[in-house]
Amino acid sequence: MCTDASTTPTPRTADGGTVCVGVVVALEEPLASEITAWRLSFGDAMAAVIPAHITLVTTTPADGWDDTTEHVRAVARTQRPFTVTLRGTESFRPVSPVVYLKVEDGYQECVELHTRLQAGPLARDLPFEFHPHITVAHDISEAGMDLAQRKLKDYRAEFRVTGMGLYEHDSSGVWQLKEELSFGGADQAPGRDGINAGTDGTGPGTD
Repeated sequence: MCTDASTTPTPRTADGGTVCVGVVVALEEPLASEITAWRLSFGDAMAAVIPAHITLVTTTPADGWDDTTEHVRAVARTQRPFTVTLRGTESFRPVSPVVYLKVEDGYQECVELHTRLQAGPLARDLPFEFHPHITVAHDISEAGMDLAQRKLKDYRAEFRVTGMGLYEHDSSGVWQLKEELSFGGADQAPGRDGINAGTDGTGPGTD
């Protein structure tokens, strides 16, 4: 069975049983590399293997890949593109050692998209209320997290969200991109490279 973000998820079984699913919004370049560079500068080594993103569906078990894929495709077909504006920093401390960039414009769109995705074959009860964000520091020293929150307190960026990525956690501990789904019924592109699954709270199956 797939487990929560704080532990190692179980990958798909050989007979095609339970799979571990994640859905994220990837950031465009050069914004993605810029945020990654900031995260690395604060001493968060996980930035090297987990690209900057907004998680829409955290680590979620699903019985059957076909139903899951069709569900996510159906949501993508009816979703309209929207704009996300990032403004300043906030922290989940002391509940969780995370500093993040705040989503301002586009926040409600992310919440509504999450609600539609986390239904049907992906329905589950989450331990925390969904809060769209982009992590810039996780599980590093308090001084490092303080620095991240201070350095980026006036940070501003804007980008257009036109699709999302559907991921599966494989047997080697990597989040594999299975499909890139464009909003509004555009064709899906096949997955490319995997993303290492860590316990830093920022991978497709964590946050």
